[in-house]
Amino acid sequence: MDHEQHNAKVDEQIIDNIGNLVAEERALRDRSTGQQGLGPDEQARLRELEIQLDQCWDVLRRRRAKAEVGEDPGTVKERPADEVENYRS
Repeated sequence: MDHEQHNAKVDEQIIDNIGNLVAEERALRDRSTGQQGLGPDEQARLRELEIQLDQCWDVLRRRRAKAEVGEDPGTVKERPADEVENYRS
């Protein structure tokens, strides 16, 4: 597998992970609209999912940006949650 194929596979894995996180987030949000809503553990998990999704999208965007300008997307590392989350404030 060449470097370009490896990077495409990594991007695919990130996208698959995003899909799994979104599915879990949707399931929790669906339950949250029920009569009982979400318990504290489920609320914490929902927040955790939101953060993980933000981190995944951040990594994917930065990987794609590096590839677009001819740089190695393999050098992109996940940033800490507080760093990614602070961009929204």
